[in-house]
Amino acid sequence: MTDHHTYGTSGHSVSELVRLVSDRFSLAFSERESSYRGIYHLADSPDGRIEIQPNLVPGDDGDDGEDELYAPEHPGAQVLLLITTPAADPTLQARLASIEGLAHLDHQSW
Repeated sequence: MTDHHTYGTSGHSVSELVRLVSDRFSLAFSERESSYRGIYHLADSPDGRIEIQPNLVPGDDGDDGEDELYAPEHPGAQVLLLITTPAADPTLQARLASIEGLAHLDHQSW
């Protein structure tokens, strides 16, 4: 089973959230660029994958060129934190809940 959680914040910038999560979990994030997602930050660990990105991503040349929300269902979140783990991880969820200004937005399992 795969467990996926989406968190969001309007109180932290991308770089602030990367620093907070890096410090809290002793992870190293690498900056990536995607034509679909824009610039995002990725940390892989044995326990899963953590991604941090702005919710507003640049529009591409194939559409109207307008910036768009990556998660339009959460327009109030300026920055997203996406976590995918092989199974539910209550300890990870509790540690993330302790980050001030970070809200749990969505959970999916498959």
